[in-house]
Amino acid sequence: MPVSLIVLLIIVLLIIILVVLYNRLTKQRILVKEGWSGIGTFLQQRNDLIPNLVETVKGYALHESSTLAEVIKWRNKSIAAGTPAEKMEAGNGMNRALVDFFALAEQYPDLKANQNFLSLQTDLKEMETKINQSRRYYNATVRNYNQSVATFPGNLVAGLFGFREESFLQEDNAAREVPKVSFK
Repeated sequence: MPVSLIVLLIIVLLIIILVVLYNRLTKQRILVKEGWSGIGTFLQQRNDLIPNLVETVKGYALHESSTLAEVIKWRNKSIAAGTPAEKMEAGNGMNRALVDFFALAEQYPDLKANQNFLSLQTDLKEMETKINQSRRYYNATVRNYNQSVATFPGNLVAGLFGFREESFLQEDNAAREVPKVSFK
């Protein structure tokens, strides 16, 4: 076998490996984007539920405007968020505001018995479950993608074609604190 044929076979093999690695990285990056898109869809659905829930509560808790205003503020920040980091921050703020919101609802027995409120509350809890599942899926796709970007020989192809690691969704620092419960 002539040397030129061996060199040609090696070059073809390297090109095939390069194409396979590039395609794998591209597919994984698309999965990361799909995962983020799923989160965005559920966050939007949650944002769409919030006004109905707030309006239902307003009739019962007129003097609790600060809690309602906080929920509305985080909903608006979520809608205006452009980057994944801003959306994460808005989502974490919304989670904190909803905890306070539902604690407020506990103070009004008539509200807790209102069928519309119960239905909206159930819808929102289901939405939170879907958001959490989407976050886990997203983090799994980011983990797989980041491993491919960081390990050999994928790191060579990633560096050559500009593939960069993606950020994981992080828990909110406030989630580490024990909530304060007060029965005044």
